[in-house]
Amino acid sequence: IPIGGKGGATTLKKQVHLINIQHFLPTLDRLVTEMKILTQSVLVLIAVFISTSGADEVVYAQLGEKVFLKSPSSYNATAHYIYWFFGKQEPSRIQLGWRNIMGGVGKTDDESWKTKITLSENSLIIDGIEEKHFGTYICELKSGGEKEAFTYELFQVNVKMNMGSPSLLLPGESLSLDCSVKASYRMTKIHWLNPSGESIGSNQKAIIKTATSKDNGQWTCVVRDNQKEYQAKISVTVLDLDPASSLFQYSSKSSHLTIPCSIPLHISWDQIKAKGLKEVNWQFFPKLPSGGNSDGPQQLFSLYLDQVPLTWKANRTRGLSTEPDLQKGKLSLVRKQGREGDRGDYVCSFKFPKVTLNKTVHLEVLQIISSPGTNLISGQQVNLTCSLGHPLPSDLQVKWLPPEGSSQLSLQSDPHPVHLSIPEIWTEDSGNWECSLWQGGRKLTSDVITLKIEPKLSVWMLVIICSAAVIVILLLIVVFFLYRRRQVQLNHSLLLDCTVVYCKYGNKS
Repeated sequence: IPIGGKGGATTLKKQVHLINIQHFLPTLDRLVTEMKILTQSVLVLIAVFISTSGADEVVYAQLGEKVFLKSPSSYNATAHYIYWFFGKQEPSRIQLGWRNIMGGVGKTDDESWKTKITLSENSLIIDGIEEKHFGTYICELKSGGEKEAFTYELFQVNVKMNMGSPSLLLPGESLSLDCSVKASYRMTKIHWLNPSGESIGSNQKAIIKTATSKDNGQWTCVVRDNQKEYQAKISVTVLDLDPASSLFQYSSKSSHLTIPCSIPLHISWDQIKAKGLKEVNWQFFPKLPSGGNSDGPQQLFSLYLDQVPLTWKANRTRGLSTEPDLQKGKLSLVRKQGREGDRGDYVCSFKFPKVTLNKTVHLEVLQIISSPGTNLISGQQVNLTCSLGHPLPSDLQVKWLPPEGSSQLSLQSDPHPVHLSIPEIWTEDSGNWECSLWQGGRKLTSDVITLKIEPKLSVWMLVIICSAAVIVILLLIVVFFLYRRRQVQLNHSLLLDCTVVYCKYGNKS
């Protein structure tokens, strides 16, 4: 279309320019507004950062802890007067105490502070810190006309188990932990350490997980502020049956027998019953000669839960007895001596509605076997075997201890053999032979066998003994014949007397 009229082209250019500006005006307004908001936010953050980073020392603590605010490194007790304040500005600032160059000390009359604080030579100590004690502390040093001020920020760390986590947990229940820093605008990083000291998450304030027996113990919340760390601890209790004791126990006919099971001392029976405890019992799975365990368990003991105090019901005790400290959480089985038939698995069980806690103890019995027996003759060969009824694992070894004065007192091999073969045994080898079972440097158990060894008889001794036996037999025969002969003579004499009497008086009649 042709452009007509004076200045037509210029007018068209102006119109196009105005149209473009009007098109972008709303966008520019929004951009300016957003920039203003962003600038205000940045200023606020800078102000906050300046206000918090201005502290010369940042300290973190939990309620009830003892806190030490150390005096500045420039403090000289013989040259400076030191004053401690709580609060940033007047009139809310409270003078907590002071210390002069002569060692004189003064404290506030405010009862809420007076009993809580102590002024040592190099620290302000707050014992049993409360909610109101968190905040800003000022330390002033005065020397001559000079004055220095140092700021301390004391922040509260809250560590807690959330409402969904009860004080006592069973394996399988939910464990929820939370760690937070109250009223802190610093760039802190938080992570957790489990009871084994393993880090859980890189920057994780809250933990929600399924509880296991490994979660029982002290959990640690680690608050990292630049190069400093603060650790807040919380105790988590997950019921477990005597995790400290070994799953393998060893005994013998010469050793005391203990099959351990217990609950922690800090857990009461009332707490356990409140979790819905249904049954507590001991079962025994005997070890078969083939090395495996029998299919069916033997019921040893069960607990009467409705009786006060708690008592055991004996089923098939196998000569075992329970420990007397049941109220203290001790459920172990004991006997003065072990037996070969004790080998097997013993299971201590706690049954709850949704979970059953089992503590299985594998019992091994050490035994010494002598072939051909324990009554021997000098010069006879004897074989002694010390074993658990199966080949020893590589981490176990035996040590033999012959009787004092024995010809076998110093055994050459180390470790000692399980099978000890003695070609000729003598009277000095009589007595108690001990075999002990070791794991590393720890003695597990030991067994003792007593050998009785008679002296070896010579040929002349046998001849003399046989001759004496023959003489004794001949003397007995002679005595017997003499006795028989005497009896015959007496009988004959009596018969003659009777005949004479008969003849004398019988004819008269």
